[in-house]
Amino acid sequence: MTKDTKINVPIMADLAAKGENPEYLYWVGCAGAFDDRYQKVARAFSKILNHLGVSYAVLGKEESCTGDAAKRAGNEMLFQMQAMQNIETLNAYEVKKIICTCPHCYNTLKNEYPDLGGNYEVINYTVFLNEMIQSGKLKLENNPFKGETITYHDPCYLGRGNKIYEAPRNVVKAVFGEVKEMKRSRSFGLCCGAGGAQMFKEAEKGEKEVNIERTEEIIERKVDKVASACPFCMTMLTDGIKLKNKENELQNLDVAEIIERALEL
Repeated sequence: MTKDTKINVPIMADLAAKGENPEYLYWVGCAGAFDDRYQKVARAFSKILNHLGVSYAVLGKEESCTGDAAKRAGNEMLFQMQAMQNIETLNAYEVKKIICTCPHCYNTLKNEYPDLGGNYEVINYTVFLNEMIQSGKLKLENNPFKGETITYHDPCYLGRGNKIYEAPRNVVKAVFGEVKEMKRSRSFGLCCGAGGAQMFKEAEKGEKEVNIERTEEIIERKVDKVASACPFCMTMLTDGIKLKNKENELQNLDVAEIIERALEL
């Protein structure tokens, strides 16, 4: 729940105790659970799901890290231990469909869990939101960003990793009308600098931090907002904006937060 407003988020164990099996499991992810900034994104997406009347639940305290960071850092044994624990939990609840707000969780659950016996329909939230908009189930009649411009940063694990380029752009365009593309975008997009477990280690020697270079490219577009769709990207871009002293001119918003504001939730 938020500090000012209670959000009714169903817990899988509670529904199971009543003999109910929701259509979707919303996989919150470590960032959505523990990072103050990305908790706002998890809340925003939960509000949207409630607004749509979607049958869903979260694992709550039963959710553990997917093991993505451990695998990228080379600890395959730890990854498999985490994955098998999660698979046991998911299968116990007979989960069929999983929605993820984190591309790292999405990639791991979709592409790596099947090798260990975890077979699910894994959906990225930008694809889900785009489908809701295109089908008319999600009606966006308000634009709280009138007169403002926006660009979009492609997360590596969403774009190059899973070829999801258009869905997040379509969602942003549904509110802003236009996305001012950066020179390096889509399959040529520049990493934020945090993928592959780089988020959790000290920077290596070099002339410039990756997130600073990416932030400079955003600033070059002279936009008011930059949309992102990944907790790692949000952290790195927000830090870059702060280091460039552009906090009063440029804001990083997640795709879900844009929809939340447009719906006035």
